Amino acid sequence: MSTPKVSKERLINLLVAPHVSEKSARAAAANQYVFKVLTDATKPEIKAAVEFMFNVKVASVNVVNQNGKEKRFGRFAGRRSDTKKAYVSLAAGQTIDFGGAEQA
Repeated sequence: MSTPKVSKERLINLLVAPHVSEKSARAAAANQYVFKVLTDATKPEIKAAVEFMFNVKVASVNVVNQNGKEKRFGRFAGRRSDTKKAYVSLAAGQTIDFGGAEQA
């Protein structure tokens, strides 16, 4: 799987946010990180985006498409939007620090 030719702007916008949950915290212990990504993102694009943004080596990427739920607000029916999550496994010895603190 070769790295696709994607603009830096697309790579920056591809990762929406880190997904924080108990399941993602357990996955982080196994050197796997979870991100919310754009719904049209592909695995090679996600791999390139994580490597570009965090300067790490990605071993593999798995994606999960979540359908939005039907919700009611009183008498009004609504629907939450569909989302896509990416489970990114890093190479051995690589980590991502989401703390954002400066190291001295």
